[in-house]
Amino acid sequence: MHVVLDTNVFLSALLSERGPPPRIVDAWRARRFALVSSLDQIEEFKRAARYEKVRPYVSRGATGKLVDSLRGAEVLLERLPRAGASPDPDDAYLLSMALAAGADYLVTGDQALLGLKRVATTRIVSARRFAAILAR
Repeated sequence: MHVVLDTNVFLSALLSERGPPPRIVDAWRARRFALVSSLDQIEEFKRAARYEKVRPYVSRGATGKLVDSLRGAEVLLERLPRAGASPDPDDAYLLSMALAAGADYLVTGDQALLGLKRVATTRIVSARRFAAILAR
């Protein structure tokens, strides 16, 4: 199973040890699914980890460790195709990743993306829903 995790899932996992996001990241590290990432996502994650509202709660070490892990993703895309219409142009890279890899799931907390429900054959689901899928 190939999965795209939105950057907000990674940030949430770093901000709290409880809830679906850290369980999902732990499942990825346990190789329960193949992560699809991209150079674009790594840059987005590094930017987001430096936001004023996030920086006090996420150590540079934890950020660096996650960036290194993302570079080792099972599928690391260097160039992304255009994905068509995204409700938020800043999230278009996530749809592109899902399309380029033929991902089974795109996991996000973004309500606009969740509203799409799917892009091509990729189901777009919340972290809570995906954690439930993993628990089966």
